[in-house]
Amino acid sequence: MNALITLSILAILVLYLGLYKAKNALLPVTLLGLAAGLVLAVLEWNSGAAPIYSGMMQFDNFAVAFSSIGIVSTMLILLISKDYFEHISDNVAEYYAIILFALIGILVMVSFNNLSMLFIGIEIMSVSLYILAGIRKNDFKSNEAALKYFLTGAFSTGFLLMGIAFLYGSTASFDLGVIKEYVISNPTQVSPLFYTGLTLMIIGLSFKVGAAPFHFWTPDVYEGSPTIITAFMSTVVKTAGFAAFLRLFMICFAPLHDFWMPVLLVISVLTLFIGNVTALYQHSFKRMLAFSSISHAGYMLFAIIALGPGSGNSVFLYASAYSVASIIAFAVLILVKRQTGSDNFDSFTGLAKRNPFIAFTLTVAMLSLAGIPLTAGFIGKFMMFSTALSEYHIWLVILAVINAVIGIYYYLRVVVAMYFKSAERSEIPSSPYFNFVLGFSALLTIIVGVYPGFISNLF
Repeated sequence: MNALITLSILAILVLYLGLYKAKNALLPVTLLGLAAGLVLAVLEWNSGAAPIYSGMMQFDNFAVAFSSIGIVSTMLILLISKDYFEHISDNVAEYYAIILFALIGILVMVSFNNLSMLFIGIEIMSVSLYILAGIRKNDFKSNEAALKYFLTGAFSTGFLLMGIAFLYGSTASFDLGVIKEYVISNPTQVSPLFYTGLTLMIIGLSFKVGAAPFHFWTPDVYEGSPTIITAFMSTVVKTAGFAAFLRLFMICFAPLHDFWMPVLLVISVLTLFIGNVTALYQHSFKRMLAFSSISHAGYMLFAIIALGPGSGNSVFLYASAYSVASIIAFAVLILVKRQTGSDNFDSFTGLAKRNPFIAFTLTVAMLSLAGIPLTAGFIGKFMMFSTALSEYHIWLVILAVINAVIGIYYYLRVVVAMYFKSAERSEIPSSPYFNFVLGFSALLTIIVGVYPGFISNLF
């Protein structure tokens, strides 16, 4: 739990640096602090950490793994944010500090051992994101995104909080261990109030991860927010949401699988088809990525539907693959939009001729998101499908394969534009920060695709 304390101190330090106008020190200090937090988190691996803060949190291997994804992804996103925030405002420190506060909420979400801490973690993260989505005060789309995110976020929080209240009313405790004992000791006599609370929790968490039919806020919020913030929301935030979702169901609700599994099954199928089919008709690359993120939420729900010992590994690997590929996609989008002022697919036409390295890394990312072999995305999908098949959800896998084929079409649109269409364009200037993030992320995607044991079976 030293990582949480380190990041809290770091966020305060960043605010002080902003107060003294030490703008040039912000990025190095933030990255060093995040690296220290990552090291401290990894050092707790296999420590068998006991519950802390009166049993309200537990920094076990599950929490360490998902905290590490969040920290590494945040570091990569901050690297491509170099000079990005300066174009929006002179007060750069606030951006870094708010992102760090959101990350602190995420660390609480993935290590909660008490429903009150789950709620606190989600709210710390959400309030930070409401601000970040509308940070471009003079941009109408950014203002619209912030308002929609705030209204839908508050609405979903109501479901979540009511669900927590009903679970407390049934068990007289917020503690996950007590709730688990209640379910195990009363498998056939669970209170109707408990089932109502469980249903409301599913609705509230589905809102947070952008699963259909509770996804309607996602495209507009992702499109209107600054691209860096969209990258953060679609990777770090989505991963944290699924980690919290999975942690709650693995610990507390596994014995009630027959009750909630059909509900999540329907949500997963809806999410897959709505995300993939709608992405087919998008002309904006950024909006396509938004609907793509919805479809990936459908795949990650497989691990909860077929809940078992391997579910944690499946979500961890899939989330890692998805996050790294998405960061590449958003990084290239930032570069292309700087040059052309547009995020349409046509803006990528002829990119391979002028910027072969950028085009190659984006191709790797698109192939990974599509689930093509020898990429991390293929291994992620394979593990999700295997998890579902282990519980005999054959029709779910068939529908998922159909959706994967649909996804290949719209992911390869940008590859076709880069390599098989020509246009007069100048070379896009790219900083060493961007080149490092693109190269590192593409290399990691290929390594995990060829040798999945690199990060699988960690807990």
